[in-house]
Amino acid sequence: MAQSKNSSTKDNNDSQKVEVVVQSPEGEVNILGELSIFVLRVSFSFMMVHHGLEKLSDPGGFAEFVVGKYFSFLPGDPVIWTYIAAVTQIVCPIGLATGVFARLSSLGLLSTMVFALYFHFIDTGLEGFPFAVVENHNYIFELSAIYAAISFYFLCAGPGRLSLLRKTNKITYYPKGE
Repeated sequence: MAQSKNSSTKDNNDSQKVEVVVQSPEGEVNILGELSIFVLRVSFSFMMVHHGLEKLSDPGGFAEFVVGKYFSFLPGDPVIWTYIAAVTQIVCPIGLATGVFARLSSLGLLSTMVFALYFHFIDTGLEGFPFAVVENHNYIFELSAIYAAISFYFLCAGPGRLSLLRKTNKITYYPKGE
């Protein structure tokens, strides 16, 4: 009888603790999927750094022919906006590639891609998207659209398990007793 009393007390204590696991437990990891996410994250980050360095190589030209011409509604000097875009495309990929502040980094990269899409749509329009066969076999806005989609994915999904700062997605709480 004493054993059932101890068992009953133990059951009461265990029933007060509730754990909620938002994603699969640690033992069930799709390593191929996680490696794919890692490769996408790092290769995308390298491409973004390239675009940032490209802007820094000729900030005056980008400021005059892109920012000044298509984004005249932005306050201040177009060169300042060029440097902001370039720094965003250099710093944010570091955060995304390492998984440190990956969602915030993705938000920064997504914002630059929204501006890039705006530029392309104003400059060339939809070019008959989605059914037209264009001269260069690619829509001018394709790359920016793909980059925006990848940024949006990492903004929503996070960096994956292969990152420096990874949350466990386990929440433990203790409901109030009666």
